[in-house]
Amino acid sequence: MSDDASNTTIDDPSDGGFPESVAAGYDGEGGANAPEAVNPAVDLLADLADGGPVLELAIGTGRISVPLAARGVSVSGIELSKAMAARIGGKPGGESIDVTIGDMTSTRFDGAVAPGEFSLVYLVFNTISNVTTQDGQVDVFRNAAAHLRPGGLFLIEVGIPDLRRMPPGQDTVPFTMAPDEGGGYLGFDRYDVATQLFTSNHVTVTPDRGEFRVVPFRYAWPAEMDLMARIAGMRLKHRWADWDRSRFEHESTKQVSVWEKA
Repeated sequence: MSDDASNTTIDDPSDGGFPESVAAGYDGEGGANAPEAVNPAVDLLADLADGGPVLELAIGTGRISVPLAARGVSVSGIELSKAMAARIGGKPGGESIDVTIGDMTSTRFDGAVAPGEFSLVYLVFNTISNVTTQDGQVDVFRNAAAHLRPGGLFLIEVGIPDLRRMPPGQDTVPFTMAPDEGGGYLGFDRYDVATQLFTSNHVTVTPDRGEFRVVPFRYAWPAEMDLMARIAGMRLKHRWADWDRSRFEHESTKQVSVWEKA
């Protein structure tokens, strides 16, 4: 439950790390929801869709799927959190998006389009890292491949670990510091290089309360993901540094990679 007794929220444990208390604020303005963040992703996905249909793993509240559907692409989704998925239908055009509730490592889409018929499966915004075992991440690749038709594409957007920013003997990298009157926000990642596990830590302070939230992740290097794709019967087709198809280089901070099903 939330700490505010006047606005009590009951979270469903089956929603995992994205229950009602998180979903309620997920569509806030700016950041990843700003048009300058969303539009380039939608542009590229619409181009790769090749007429569709397409499937979004961890579709969330429809940040990408709703504007993609507005381009005339047939979009479906798989989402673990019922609280997140419930918000899609309330957005303009969201009623056309069919969502199956389940774990993206194993759940097959149960709708009008059968697994094996999708032209594109995509997974954005670092969400592959929410799967915190290597076996689980391989299962995501296998599940994506099972939904693709021959020649279909699987796209992942994910950050590159910031290990180069850590001096010897340290395990923590700050990524945001936003002081405000009476409080502010601090975000930092803490890495365990022996296990490839890390946590994103979020400290929020307001005049009347403080909150500390820890989210577990597992990072994987681009080459490791290429091997996961091969295990699932796919081969690398594109790797870019961002949605604008810029060249992926040693200083790139994230990858937008596309694998093709044989």
